[in-house]
Amino acid sequence: MKINIIKQVADLQEMPIADLKKKWTELHPKTDPPPFNRQFLVRRLGHRIQELSLGGVPERTEKRMDRLANEEDTPELPRRLPGDRLLPGTRLVRDWKGVEYCCIVLDDGFECQGRKFGSLSSAANFITGSKWNGRVFFGLKKQGEKE
Repeated sequence: MKINIIKQVADLQEMPIADLKKKWTELHPKTDPPPFNRQFLVRRLGHRIQELSLGGVPERTEKRMDRLANEEDTPELPRRLPGDRLLPGTRLVRDWKGVEYCCIVLDDGFECQGRKFGSLSSAANFITGSKWNGRVFFGLKKQGEKE
């Protein structure tokens, strides 16, 4: 971090509240200073100084945050690891012909109805008696959608 940025942030601690509010209008030209306490202003101004000097949130992250903020009552998504691997212990539930099936993700496969399967597709094939893509069957992806 640049020395100048550190000094600017440190100087905020010593500023009177009137100067903090003036600094706020410099760094946030389109908004009035909030009526919050001094500590809030110091922290938020320190963040803003660093943001302006070093860059803000990456565009990709901001788009994702906007998308998540605009979704209403999103159903809980399955827990996932990087690379689209499901976390061990995740329970996948599917109703098939009036019977509820629960498939538990293991470290080395899946367990369904007390049987162990090497793949989610094998478990789906066991349940349905026909060939199925396991991720499609358990609703982890739509049919035709690429991984």
